[in-house]
Amino acid sequence: MEVVCNSIEEVRTNIDSIDRKIVALIAERGGFVNQAARFKKTTDDVKAPARVEQVIDKVRGLSAEFGGNSDVTEVVYRAMISAFISAELTEHAELNSDL
Repeated sequence: MEVVCNSIEEVRTNIDSIDRKIVALIAERGGFVNQAARFKKTTDDVKAPARVEQVIDKVRGLSAEFGGNSDVTEVVYRAMISAFISAELTEHAELNSDL
């Protein structure tokens, strides 16, 4: 269901509300990424390029399903995954520094 706004203020209010939800979900996703580092033996396991492509294919499909722009979704996800991989590499290194 599309919400029709009557002013730029309404548009911004709705975007702000969505941003709050997105940031909460990114934080939640990040918690799982940190946990994943415990299960990966090597930095190659962390980088997992085949898994990255699986996720990209999945979210492109979801974007189309929801009427979104699949290209925008892919760019956002590639940036997010890249940032999470960097964070996970740090977490992985810390977990394995005692070995």
